[in-house]
Amino acid sequence: MPSPSPQKLSVEAALAEHPFVPPWWARRGLVQTALASVPATVERAPSVRRLDTPDGDFVRLHEWPGPDGAPLVLLLHGLEGGAPSRYVGEFVRRARDFGWSLCLLEFRSCGDEPNRTARFYHSGETTDLAFVVQHLVARAPERAMFACGYSLGGNVLAKWLGEVGSRAPVQLHAAAAVSAPFDLGAAARQCDARWGGAIARHFLRTLVPKTLAMARRFPGTVDAAAVRRCRSFVAFDDLVTAPLHGFVDAQDYWARASCTQFLPAVRVPMLLIGAKDDPLVPEAVLPHAIVEASPWLLAHFLERGGHCGFLDGGSPRRPRRWAEAQVMRYFSLHAPDVAAAPAKRSMQVSRAL
Repeated sequence: MPSPSPQKLSVEAALAEHPFVPPWWARRGLVQTALASVPATVERAPSVRRLDTPDGDFVRLHEWPGPDGAPLVLLLHGLEGGAPSRYVGEFVRRARDFGWSLCLLEFRSCGDEPNRTARFYHSGETTDLAFVVQHLVARAPERAMFACGYSLGGNVLAKWLGEVGSRAPVQLHAAAAVSAPFDLGAAARQCDARWGGAIARHFLRTLVPKTLAMARRFPGTVDAAAVRRCRSFVAFDDLVTAPLHGFVDAQDYWARASCTQFLPAVRVPMLLIGAKDDPLVPEAVLPHAIVEASPWLLAHFLERGGHCGFLDGGSPRRPRRWAEAQVMRYFSLHAPDVAAAPAKRSMQVSRAL
């Protein structure tokens, strides 16, 4: 196994100065996950831009602009997330503190208006991300870009970076994924089994009605009666995700869309944040060996933190979030000198690790 590059070791040492320490009231992963997912008031984006996609549909970008020429962070939300998600609000605040711009890609069907085609988003759908990145680069080719994905969005981002490999845009200086599932089958089975399937049913409360609404607009696309009875991810992915998006069944979807197999081909510096006590993602799927073998990948695989939680202080009503701050520190270490954030260290990390 090759030794880590000097640049990777330097970045790791800089980030180690900001360890994650959960507060006494949020030691368990389930508590971290629950508190982090409590609805919050998130500042509305000053601009919501609709982009027509090549297949006749659209995606929307929620944009919080910074000064002209400031670096841009592209954010990808998790399953059934979107602009109201708590981590979005935290990134808005962090980006403003750094003087950077923030843009949220709202996945198809996750906004307040129905899409035009009989399809949704899913953990392996990277064509919309590729389209949006191309658009953002063309709009400001001199601007430094960064990208961060949460949960499902982290899987999408990591898979895409592996697909493009060394063809990633030079404008994209670094990326991060928080609580990515890595192995979709293992994560789905855990969500279907733990606490009597309560995790899966939590997400199906919105996925099922959304699917039934689409079925009314596009009769015959799915078995509506079976979808109404759906109580697990395996059933939903068999009935909806697979047939709508060209997979044989749930197993085929999970196998082809899981991001772990794409990680060795990533050629952009990427930070992976995950927790061993994540209620949704089994500890066994964390890709330690792949990260150790890659000069491009750096991981914080922590004992605690839950799923998209990583609360490290404040109070249960107003918790302080660690992951967003750590991701922005990581990005600042890869930012060009001309766009350096106030918190950036003098040490710079080359794109060509």
